Amino acid sequence: MKKKTALLATQEDLQVDLTLHDVPAELIAEFAQKIVRPYYNSNLNATIQDLISKALSEQEFVHSHITQLRMRK
Repeated sequence: MKKKTALLATQEDLQVDLTLHDVPAELIAEFAQKIVRPYYNSNLNATIQDLISKALSEQEFVHSHITQLRMRK
């Protein structure tokens, strides 16, 4: 796993096309209206990148907190 992580870390320019399936059009429209337009100047790409980044940071925080709790026992 370490090799794969190191390999991905060196590929900063890696671009991926993202396709969403079975997401209601109403949900996408509401997301665009309430989040993308006012907070990201209508830039859906930046919005998704930011949300993914925040989700990963949050997951890392939770994982580290759980690890610390387990080490205390």
